[in-house]
Amino acid sequence: MRYALPLLLLATPAFASVPPHSGIIHTRSMPELSDIALFVMAVGGVWLARRALRKRFAKQAGATPETASKD
Repeated sequence: MRYALPLLLLATPAFASVPPHSGIIHTRSMPELSDIALFVMAVGGVWLARRALRKRFAKQAGATPETASKD
């Protein structure tokens, strides 16, 4: 079992049929899908954090979240 990981790491490059980099540099014409997904997740996280903080501060002030001012 202790020989399995080194043998697996040794054999991994042998299975690659396409070289990892062709050497040709391409210009970027638009953001990648992963960049857009990361931005959407960050916006969602900020929105959730702000909503939770508004609820917490409204509760501490003695007001209900429905009567608190919404930003």
